Amino acid sequence: MNWNDILLGVWPVFVQGLFLSLGLIVAIGAQNAFVLRQGLRREHVGSVVAFCAVADALLITAGVFGMAQALGERPVLARALALGGAAFLAVYGWRAIQRARQTSALDVTSTGQGLGLGAALAQAAAFTLLNPHVYLDTVLLVGSIGAQQPSSMQGWFAAGASSASLLWFSALGFGARWLAPWFARPRAWQVLDALIGVTMWVLSALLLHHVLSSP
Repeated sequence: MNWNDILLGVWPVFVQGLFLSLGLIVAIGAQNAFVLRQGLRREHVGSVVAFCAVADALLITAGVFGMAQALGERPVLARALALGGAAFLAVYGWRAIQRARQTSALDVTSTGQGLGLGAALAQAAAFTLLNPHVYLDTVLLVGSIGAQQPSSMQGWFAAGASSASLLWFSALGFGARWLAPWFARPRAWQVLDALIGVTMWVLSALLLHHVLSSP
């Protein structure tokens, strides 16, 4: 595979997975607050970041390839899920735009008792795996959209989506000292939500175009 093939084929699929995943995980929530607090305390940051990123990568990969296999012989169901995914992204984008009109901030205080490695990983697991939205986002939504890609590109889509988790959690954990004051500002989240909203609308339009242009 030459560089032209990468730019014209692999790279757009990778970037689509990257931005879709980023749009879903960049939000005010318990998991992000926990990773940020561990970064502020400088406690087991690498382990917590690695756990969250690997867990997301496993769920995303299982979703993409599992959904691809499940939908491989069911084109009508695949089309219906793709249309549902486009509608979900459009609504998600609208809700992000609505959030951008409000003022809210992430509580980034680092007070509280320190955690041992086992306790930190247990909390990371709880925030990651006990949240039902993580399965909706990674397995069903990302998985069904990734399954729409050609079979040779599904791995690149999953890699892009997984990279988003690694980049985001690494930034939260290792950049906590620099990011904490920024995330404490409501204006910062308003800008982020606005960008997420526009991104989700673009992805929704691309997915809808893919569905309508498919034979």
